[in-house]
Amino acid sequence: MEGMIVAPSLLSADFADVAGGLALMERSGADWAHLDVMDGRFVPNLTFGPKMVADIRPRTKLPLDVHLMTESPESLVEDFAKAGADYLTFHLEASVHAHRLVQRIRGLGAKPGISIVPSTPVSALEELLPLVDLVLVMTVNPGFGGQSLIPACLDKARRLARLREERGLGFLLSLDGGINESTLDAAAATGAEVLVMGSAFFGAKDPAAAVRAARAAAARAAESRA
Repeated sequence: MEGMIVAPSLLSADFADVAGGLALMERSGADWAHLDVMDGRFVPNLTFGPKMVADIRPRTKLPLDVHLMTESPESLVEDFAKAGADYLTFHLEASVHAHRLVQRIRGLGAKPGISIVPSTPVSALEELLPLVDLVLVMTVNPGFGGQSLIPACLDKARRLARLREERGLGFLLSLDGGINESTLDAAAATGAEVLVMGSAFFGAKDPAAAVRAARAAAARAAESRA
């Protein structure tokens, strides 16, 4: 996909009207639906399980970008893949045998992704970069929506973009946390292709304008690199 992929996070939607939230994403021109799965252990919050993903799948044509913020992701990936996840991302910090888990996700028919929290260095996942379809850099400490972006995390995104170019790799680079009107330009300038937007989308008076603003930031970043 050319340009910026905008992935609103369902975490910031009204859980009493999930179908309405999905419809809003589609009307606003969003590209993916980002689904944060939290277990109350890896992060201090609870959200939903594979049934939610299975119920969502027939209600939208948007790719489902499922982010497992859980312990023991290897026990969950099969159910979420069967539920209809297109991208299935787990945390490096939660899996000892990450290489094996990436292979398993791909074998289940989903696109594997790997994510790191702000305290984890890029060097910890370098061996996995040729194997994954998505690298998700958390730009806040995960668990809650509405947090402020941690600027140092953008340095990690820039490093990943450089490594991708130097090694000729093909993974998508995604940023999640504190992405809003005031941080869009800095986020887009890292070389990321996917921006996860929660409160900035669902809390906006005009969510379609938020999507357009993200794409405009990506265009400005592309012009500056040209």
